Amino acid sequence: MQFIRLILLVVISTTFVTNTNAQRRRPHGTIPIVNGIGISGGLTQFDFQTDNFETKAGNGWAIAGSATVDLPHKWYNMSYMIQIAENNFGIAASPIPLGPEEFLDYKIFTAQISLLMHVKLIGPYLTLDLGPMLQYNSELELKDSNKENYFVKNYDDLLLAKDITDISRFNIDGTVGISAGISHFRIKAAYIYGFLNSFNKLNDQDLTIGTNNQKFKGNQSMFVFSLMISI
Repeated sequence: MQFIRLILLVVISTTFVTNTNAQRRRPHGTIPIVNGIGISGGLTQFDFQTDNFETKAGNGWAIAGSATVDLPHKWYNMSYMIQIAENNFGIAASPIPLGPEEFLDYKIFTAQISLLMHVKLIGPYLTLDLGPMLQYNSELELKDSNKENYFVKNYDDLLLAKDITDISRFNIDGTVGISAGISHFRIKAAYIYGFLNSFNKLNDQDLTIGTNNQKFKGNQSMFVFSLMISI
């Protein structure tokens, strides 16, 4: 929660600074830089790319706030964004050794702050959005606590569903996407990839993994589809 408050403070401060700079008097005949604030919300699809577990992508939701710097004399615009999301995905497990398998539903919260470049493909109406992100995320939360003693697939029926929840909390992401719209409304689609190993923290724990000698490794994979309203 403290991390989220810090991100909100950064975004508010950045918005104030950009608006203050935009209001300074410019020489006659120059094109002014226009700043705006946007609020967006939409759906996510989340998964981990990993060889350790059998996973299944799940759906969630995301909300975001952004401060945009519109540069009419450039081939790109810039924006600062904070995004908070609740994501879901599944990991294959069974209630008894060698029993019937099912996907257990896990939940993970993410808070991301980004600096994005918006390349103007068709003026301001269609842009290619890309840039880096810093992310803080929660641990994995098993949605059905009655299944915490299920056996995770691929680990000789020794690794339990509750054993893999304490994952790494910070990540560095890259995002690329497309946004399209007119006036104050835009439709956005973005893909976010986590460059760091989200399961690295599991390697420091004394987990029973049977004959599976692979180190835990997984990279976050996330799609966001949203509608943005700007002022």
